[in-house]
Amino acid sequence: MNAAAPRPSVPAAPAVPPVPALVVGRVSHTRRHPVRYTLAHRHYQWLVDLDDLPRLPWPLRALARFDARDHLDAGRLGGGVRGDLERFLARRGVRLDEGDRVLMLAHARVFGHVFDPLTVFWCLTPAGEARAVVFEVHNTYGERHAYLLDVGPDGSAVQDSAVQDKEFYVSPFNDVSGSYRIRIRLTPETVAVSIGLDRDGLRVMTATSTGTPVPATVPTLLRTTLTHLFMTQRVTALIRFHGVRLWLRRLPVQQRTPHPKEAVR
Repeated sequence: MNAAAPRPSVPAAPAVPPVPALVVGRVSHTRRHPVRYTLAHRHYQWLVDLDDLPRLPWPLRALARFDARDHLDAGRLGGGVRGDLERFLARRGVRLDEGDRVLMLAHARVFGHVFDPLTVFWCLTPAGEARAVVFEVHNTYGERHAYLLDVGPDGSAVQDSAVQDKEFYVSPFNDVSGSYRIRIRLTPETVAVSIGLDRDGLRVMTATSTGTPVPATVPTLLRTTLTHLFMTQRVTALIRFHGVRLWLRRLPVQQRTPHPKEAVR
């Protein structure tokens, strides 16, 4: 784990979409080195308030379930996802107050299955200022890692992007060297996350997820589910599909070492 430099700053979120919302849009990846490869797919995630998670009618519960075991410390010490987040922040010198609001951008379980490559937590004061932003990254080996990104002392943006050392093995074709340049946007019109991986002054790849938040009504959920059939199952399948294609193009596989669970505690 790289120590030293103070954490960078990321944009605050003075205005946010009404929640719960479905963020419907596209996800894209562009790999630039050593092999050029681009993909783009339809995509949706949920934007929810951790203190007021969606409660669907019984027949629809299989379409969206939020479970503490899918995030951070898996609810090991109680308090659900928020409890885990409070402890994660406290260990890093950030206090999440009782009146603070936490918005989570994530996949829900669909028919019992979930795979969440990226979860974002916005920790907002009662005034709507961003106290902290946490990125949680998952890999297909059942591991996850959380990154804490600071905001300015007054909850305003200090710069329009954050730079964070890479500390977690995600793709079998990239080791843990390099740094991420992260851009986020959370407005009533757009929710977007862009992560670029830089190594030795070279942009290796960029992953972007962008969408429009729409109120998560029952008709919207049914329509979105029908047009994005088995969303989380598709995410898992597509990751493996594109991984095989890259392997067939002779992209070298990098050695992986097991990741400590302390990274999410």
